[in-house]
Amino acid sequence: MCVEDRISNFSDHILCHILSFLPIKEAVRTSIISTKWRNLFASISIIEFDGDLLRRLTDRNIDSFKNFVDRLLKCPDQVSLDCFRLRDGIFSWNDGDHDFDVSGWICAALCRGVKEIDLRLYNFGNVLPVFFTCHSLVNLTLDAVGSKIEFPSDVCLGNLKTFYLIESVVVCDSINRLISNCHVLEDLVFLDCSFGNASELNIQSPLLKELTLSYFNPIDVDHVVVINTPNLVYFQYEGEIVTVHPLSNMKSLEKAYCVLFGSETSASYLIQGICNVRSLTLKISKEIFPTSRLPIFYNLIELEFHGDICFVEFLHCVPNLKKLILKYQKDAGARWKALCIKIPSCLSFHLKEIEIEISCIDTYMIEMVSYLLDNAMVLERLIIISTDRLTTTAEKRKVRNQ
Repeated sequence: MCVEDRISNFSDHILCHILSFLPIKEAVRTSIISTKWRNLFASISIIEFDGDLLRRLTDRNIDSFKNFVDRLLKCPDQVSLDCFRLRDGIFSWNDGDHDFDVSGWICAALCRGVKEIDLRLYNFGNVLPVFFTCHSLVNLTLDAVGSKIEFPSDVCLGNLKTFYLIESVVVCDSINRLISNCHVLEDLVFLDCSFGNASELNIQSPLLKELTLSYFNPIDVDHVVVINTPNLVYFQYEGEIVTVHPLSNMKSLEKAYCVLFGSETSASYLIQGICNVRSLTLKISKEIFPTSRLPIFYNLIELEFHGDICFVEFLHCVPNLKKLILKYQKDAGARWKALCIKIPSCLSFHLKEIEIEISCIDTYMIEMVSYLLDNAMVLERLIIISTDRLTTTAEKRKVRNQ
């Protein structure tokens, strides 16, 4: 019985698109299927060389691999590239031991109008200057695995929309140049990066929509971050608070995620800057919670609050809140002292849903739930989640019956 080969009837364009999602080794193997497939792999639009591929190379086949990559990337008749990825594993592509032409590979990808470059290298060496005046790049990810990155003075990426910088030691003056010369940048991420050699990180980008400073680690404790992003819709900050100066109040901000530790003054600057947000996740300790300098969050309708402080103080600053999620890492009893203070207006008029996650259901928590049930006049839904497996059935029943 003859089985029809329907896949081979697809156009070359569709087949190349399918092959682009396979590991390069598997894509090359399809060349033995038939004469139609023989050279299709050479026209794939996504090329990735990972650490596992490098680990499998031997002295016997390394030269043939170099020739293969040259033919794959540098053939003048090739289609444009959507993405080029190069990722180190146990060994490094750019360590000098194997004499790989990493800069040449990147240049070849640029010549083919590559839209996305994703590099994870232990040693960037002379790679960086190669592509920092490229106008085809839309997405760029650089992971220096803890090594230093300094961007050239003539950096200009006119069409770059997404830039991820990961595990890098960055010279601030050079990153400031990069940000200021990426005029259409929309998504900027610094993940586990250290900043030094300048007192200020200046993020001024009028079109930026998403900004992430995660595990932010300035080398200088007096470091200042200036943020001027009037069209920002998402903001994430995780790490020790430095002095953050939002030059605009982020009037378009929809969602913010903040994990803060450091000084109260610095936390106050940052919280002031995000006061227009509609959905906020806030993890903060009582040592730096700026109780006397809290702004009013008129637009905030959803709050997820983590911490060991009296959350009712914060509820007075969110008059239009509709959904509240409370997460306590420890017993909340000794920290909840709000039973006798003025009732926040959001409880009386707007709060419809409350979710509480707590490690221990005890008397204090029951008092807190009772307070919320007594004063949340439009409440429609209350969820209590205990993370303590030792909580007894009797205690759970007691909560339900309050």
